[in-house]
Amino acid sequence: MRLWRLQAAVCLVLAWMTLLPAPSSAGSSDQAAILEQAKRATVGVLEDTQDPRTPEKPGRISVRGTGFHLRDGYIVTARHAVEKNSPSGPTVAKIIHVLTSDLHELVAQLVGDSAYLDVVVYRLNEKDRPTVTTSASFAASEAGSGTEVFTIGYPLGWGPTMAFGRIGNANTFLQTVDTRLLQADLSVCSGNSGGALFNGAGEVVGVMHAIIQTEKDELQGHCSRLAFAIPTTLAERMVNAALSGKPLAFSKLGIHMTTVKDGTKWRIAVKDVGEPAKSAGIQKHDLLLAIEDTDILDAAQLKNYLIERTTPGQRVAVKVRRIDADLTFHVVLGGG
Repeated sequence: MRLWRLQAAVCLVLAWMTLLPAPSSAGSSDQAAILEQAKRATVGVLEDTQDPRTPEKPGRISVRGTGFHLRDGYIVTARHAVEKNSPSGPTVAKIIHVLTSDLHELVAQLVGDSAYLDVVVYRLNEKDRPTVTTSASFAASEAGSGTEVFTIGYPLGWGPTMAFGRIGNANTFLQTVDTRLLQADLSVCSGNSGGALFNGAGEVVGVMHAIIQTEKDELQGHCSRLAFAIPTTLAERMVNAALSGKPLAFSKLGIHMTTVKDGTKWRIAVKDVGEPAKSAGIQKHDLLLAIEDTDILDAAQLKNYLIERTTPGQRVAVKVRRIDADLTFHVVLGGG
């Protein structure tokens, strides 16, 4: 399992979860049905324990990650939960075995993946698809701070188990991926990677990505209440690209940014300018004020806006301050 170091150890969410009491509404029949459906849509991603020297003997069952059934046999999980080591570095497994909540072991083939987003899509073999009849769907709207959420997974190889909590910061970043993440206050461990983060209606609002481990006691394993998930808007975009067979492309503005002080306020300025921003009229040292009437607060926020709310070829209005004049330029975004 790979680790990232922040001020604490950032552990990829790869198997156990401390069981927490469900919200008070969980006792209702509606809530029970939502939880049951989410559980049935969740699968464990199995470790390959087959000894090539004795192919006639089955390997032991070991769950290394979590995934969920989207529809029509498509399984979504975290890319790092299915990576295999090779001389050239980590590679994504072409075939994986998954374990359903009612203990069926099924085979799935790789459809598409994104290292940029840490999301990967597989599809069950045709003969196995009728076995999984329950699916989970992406939420139509974003989960904001305070939203009640839950996740189901295989922490430390055990499960499926459930944990309940709330979204904290809905716009945070780690050095593990280049995109925005949802920070959630719920108890998860290594092994929850790739599981769905559900809202109260049982819709997927994120894909579990990482935790920040705050305790160094090895007896507790890699567990934490500081959990992070890929937002549904990004995960769904990658999944749709994989299902359509098209490469996942993001918008390119063509500028390098730096921070400068404008009076008492720190702002983002253009450090270097390339295409397509240069052709539109944006220049070095321009202060970036807004894009499409959305204020630009920092470099991460602008990058996130381009990733989530624009597509290559789209024409956007960028407002800048040049010396004492506020100017607006229209840029046709590139792709990459």
